[in-house]
Amino acid sequence: MNHLSERVVFVTGASRGIGKAIAQRCASAGGTVVACAREDHAQSVVDEIVASGGRAIAQSLEVTDADSVTEAVRAVIDRYGQIDIVINNAGIVRDQLMMRMKREDWDDVLETNLTATFRVTQAVLRPMLKRRYGRIISIASIVGQSGNSGQANYAASKAGLIGFSKALAREVASRGITANVVSPGMIETDMTRELDAPVRERLATQIPIGRFGTPADVAAAVCFLASDEAAYITGQVMSVNGGMYM
Repeated sequence: MNHLSERVVFVTGASRGIGKAIAQRCASAGGTVVACAREDHAQSVVDEIVASGGRAIAQSLEVTDADSVTEAVRAVIDRYGQIDIVINNAGIVRDQLMMRMKREDWDDVLETNLTATFRVTQAVLRPMLKRRYGRIISIASIVGQSGNSGQANYAASKAGLIGFSKALAREVASRGITANVVSPGMIETDMTRELDAPVRERLATQIPIGRFGTPADVAAAVCFLASDEAAYITGQVMSVNGGMYM
């Protein structure tokens, strides 16, 4: 079903993992995908989308650089005349116990995961307000809801995305723009594959569905919230965690 056929979808952190799956899913739904990542790191994703008959371009973007964000958004507007859907997916981890956490590791995670989302959203908001249409979807984490030892910086950044999105939803709802959050649990990504087997097994026992999720599971939720079928949903957190946190 091509329910995104007239939409331009701007995805940050689109080079791998969840971001790649989101870009592919939105393209398969007919969207024109702008796959954003540092330098040309998203080009291989774009090549795969185009090879399968989808529409996509790669856009160089450093989300922690204000000028890079401004230039990327301007380039897309100049090319397509619009940005309809923004997926704030770019993020990093710098795990450490609170007593040992370096200030730069706190700052880097908050800057990339939370402040960059503010920066990208603010850059696209004015064009959306003029067109009276938009979907803003931010990728949080189960850790932002439940907390996790050794991830005070990451948990704070992801919890911040939830509060940010709820406040934004109230501001822009009357202009046809929704703001929602997708909160993944344990997902099969490069990061979770690095976990030791005993740790993975212990975590799996905490998931009622009994398995880690896939990037495609997250992408399906994102694609739904991006569609007109979700026009009456805003300010919400959609948890994709197999029941790990309720």
